Amino acid sequence: MGRRLVPLTLDNLQDLPPRCRSCVFWELDPVSGEAAVKAGTPALEKEAWISAVLLDWGSCGRVVYVDDTPVGFVLYAPPAYVPRSTAFPTSPVSPDAVQLMTAFLLPGFQGQGLGRMVVQTVAKDLLRRGFKAIEAFGDARWKEPACVLPVDHLLAVGFKTVRPHHRHPRLRLELRSTVSWKEDVELALDRLLGAVQKEPVLRPL
Repeated sequence: MGRRLVPLTLDNLQDLPPRCRSCVFWELDPVSGEAAVKAGTPALEKEAWISAVLLDWGSCGRVVYVDDTPVGFVLYAPPAYVPRSTAFPTSPVSPDAVQLMTAFLLPGFQGQGLGRMVVQTVAKDLLRRGFKAIEAFGDARWKEPACVLPVDHLLAVGFKTVRPHHRHPRLRLELRSTVSWKEDVELALDRLLGAVQKEPVLRPL
């Protein structure tokens, strides 16, 4: 099973789930987001946001493919590009961190280590770009896929709570806290890339 995490661009935006392609929960402030929905333009706003961030800051997401089928994605950006983040009771995101906005995996591909792989790939990208941490707002009452990630999932992939809250705590993952974490990222990526690049060896029957 070949697994790839490809940078999100306007070319592969259509590989996001339909409801996510037209969701501007994070990309616009609450008032602008509601106005976009009423005007029927959220998909255009989403495309404009991705285009602007790509031009100004660079890669802001990854699309997850398994055997060339899109099965999930992740979005992240510095808090200055994420207007909705200021509406959370545990804001603001720390100035030395990039915000993990949201991520999603199709149900049939959950529980296979892809979630951890996604976080490690984002961490690798941000380490190369000189950032110290990733922060995210979690949902302590998460029940179904939504724009805000479940706290339990964030804790499971290495995040720690830095601003507690009964509903939306803010969590942080230090990218340079230990050498072993960086080595784990390298190892995970080596395994990921190896799984993609190496063709399976056919055994004689």
